[in-house]
Amino acid sequence: MNNVRVSETTLFCERNGLRIRGMQYFPCEEQKKEKYPAIIVSHGFTGNYTSTQDYCSAFARMGYVAFSFSFCGGSKINEDAGLKSEGECIETTIFTEVEDLIAVKDYVKGLKYVDETNLVLAGFSQGGLVSGLTAAKCKGEIKKLIMIYPALCIPDDARRGCLGGAQYDANHVPAIIDCKNTQLGKIFHDTVVSMDVFLELSKYKGPVLILQGLEDETVNYSYAIRAKENYEKGQCRLQLIRDAGHGLNEKQKKSAISSIRQFLLGRIELLTIRVIILNRESKLEGNNLQSKIYFTGYCDTEYFHGTILPGGCDTQDYSGKLRMNIRAEYTLQGIDMKGAKCNVHIINQMVNSEWKPTIETDSKNLIWINNADVTAVLEDTKQGPVVRIFGLAS
Repeated sequence: MNNVRVSETTLFCERNGLRIRGMQYFPCEEQKKEKYPAIIVSHGFTGNYTSTQDYCSAFARMGYVAFSFSFCGGSKINEDAGLKSEGECIETTIFTEVEDLIAVKDYVKGLKYVDETNLVLAGFSQGGLVSGLTAAKCKGEIKKLIMIYPALCIPDDARRGCLGGAQYDANHVPAIIDCKNTQLGKIFHDTVVSMDVFLELSKYKGPVLILQGLEDETVNYSYAIRAKENYEKGQCRLQLIRDAGHGLNEKQKKSAISSIRQFLLGRIELLTIRVIILNRESKLEGNNLQSKIYFTGYCDTEYFHGTILPGGCDTQDYSGKLRMNIRAEYTLQGIDMKGAKCNVHIINQMVNSEWKPTIETDSKNLIWINNADVTAVLEDTKQGPVVRIFGLAS
């Protein structure tokens, strides 16, 4: 998928006479269709339409037409004018940004090459909150919603007097709130200070994915947990990412994109295995190196709870610096979703740039997983990888 070519072109539309700038990302000619599913990606506080370029390119490689844009007045004060949409920062609010996103949504739905029945919203930080509120307002128009470390703390930040990293008296709000890279008007504070953000978000009834770092010092992960609980049962999948802050490094970003792809394919997380590295052994013969990594760990999911038995091993073969093969094999012992004791044996190998596990279990309640088409996504952490296995439930 990473080798698929992506083409780009500019995007221009308007909201109440203000020009919105952005970019469109198209799949390669090999994936050419008359109608494409579309995904609109919203940047975070003080960002612009280039902030989400890596994600938009990845979505285009998945077969979507991806759209990014700059919120009106929502970028840094000293940002290059060519990267900004029109509008004044002190006139910007969460709700003007919702209006911006709706304007882009309406523009996208009018494009002849977009399948208007398959429209996804995705957003980061403040853009995640805006995407969630927009999905709630547009309801049936939005097929799926993705919020990545969404800034659901914004109403609380207004109540604390710390919007945008500023410090001010919430009982005597200044006309202009200085946030260093930008300024907010008092109107931003006034329009969110009484908001019940979770009640507003819950008006959306489609599938939701939330990606949230456990080390996020800007937005505590408890906000994401509360958001999940306020959606209907089974509607929202929350993926808490170890070691991740308010932003993702390159490895975390790659893993997040893989998880988003599984969500867009309609797959669910069947097994989540948290690996704990024990020790490593290496054997060198000439130019060939074999590395063995021994591990334990555990799985706690809806379908299975259990622990990795002794002997779990990840074997990696190298010729010089080139890795030739990698194979992880281990057995978990525990109970299935009906409390029956069982074993789950997993062999995980790379196939066509994806991790494709084979799973065998003696559980009568999980027998369907033996023949399931599943894909694993590995998430690096300091303690060891988290292995998320996705597929279609029986």
